[in-house]
Amino acid sequence: MNELIASLLQLLGAGFMLIAALGLWRMPDLLTRMHATTKAGVLGAGLMLLGLVFAYPELPVLVRAVAIVGFTMLTAPIAAHVIGRAAYFTGVPMWDHTIKDELKGKYDTDKHTLDSPDKE
Repeated sequence: MNELIASLLQLLGAGFMLIAALGLWRMPDLLTRMHATTKAGVLGAGLMLLGLVFAYPELPVLVRAVAIVGFTMLTAPIAAHVIGRAAYFTGVPMWDHTIKDELKGKYDTDKHTLDSPDKE
């Protein structure tokens, strides 16, 4: 039974990683590509590691898998945010059909500062 569950989780994880790869290939700009790869990639890796835990039901494997999933869930969104922020501020073009740009006009390129609303 564990082998069946492990196989299904591995297959599902591989499917999400395939979705992440397709998102990287099909999305129109950097920000949407990062969104697709970060979300689906972390979920795919987590499911594959969960399948690994079912395939090898031992405590050291469980501890390592939980540590890897936790580390990935903590670092992937932060890394995507930093890369997206750097891309935005260096002038990487956004998709032509982007509707809302909340940072437009708020970044001072000379001082490299971001204006924030005044607090009263």
